[in-house]
Amino acid sequence: MAVTITQIAAYEDANGNRIEFTGSAPIVSGITVLFRGSNNVLTVDSTARIHKLYLRFDSHNGRCRIGGNRGVAPLKAGIRVGQDSAVEIGDDVSTTAHVDISAVEGTSVTIGDDVMIATGVRLRTDDGHPIFDVSDGRRVNTAKSIEVGNHVWLAIDSFLLGGARIGNGTVVGARALVTKSFPNNCILAGVPAAVIRRDVAWERPHLSVTPPYYKPDASTVQKSEYWHHTEG
Repeated sequence: MAVTITQIAAYEDANGNRIEFTGSAPIVSGITVLFRGSNNVLTVDSTARIHKLYLRFDSHNGRCRIGGNRGVAPLKAGIRVGQDSAVEIGDDVSTTAHVDISAVEGTSVTIGDDVMIATGVRLRTDDGHPIFDVSDGRRVNTAKSIEVGNHVWLAIDSFLLGGARIGNGTVVGARALVTKSFPNNCILAGVPAAVIRRDVAWERPHLSVTPPYYKPDASTVQKSEYWHHTEG
């Protein structure tokens, strides 16, 4: 029997499902947490900022952790957590709009700190349905975990599939399709994604909103700790 919770506040039921949260007040803006199995745990930092969340635990032993937020745009997400699977979202992760995340079949989606997620981004360890080889019945699309490092920018409509690994400081370009590992401080683009530039660093100040309104060089922004040459 499914149980639906509509706020982020401390909670535990007879099936071992629970919400761990120690904030001073419940988070109630657009919250839906669906528990369908047992021993599932949602852990939310006391400083988290969540504008809208649809989270469903489809089976048993799922884990989801949402980190704190020091003032970047709040999280807006739809998250599916399957059997023995986990989703971990670090501190200061911002979303422009809804991000879609799915982890099933014992896999995980891990998103580091200070990650900027644009509109239409998806991260899926799975294809949603199984595909088999007709000769021997072997599964050909097994789910694989996804890892996103710290200070990564996932641009508009980018799509990370099972096996994607993104190094710190990297930019994933608009509509890129990522299915394998990539290093730090580079720009990825294309279908499938490939490195198109190395040795880059990006910062959050918007070109239109944050002065100065022309930013010809790095003297116009405050540098983060993620300025490094690309390794490998």
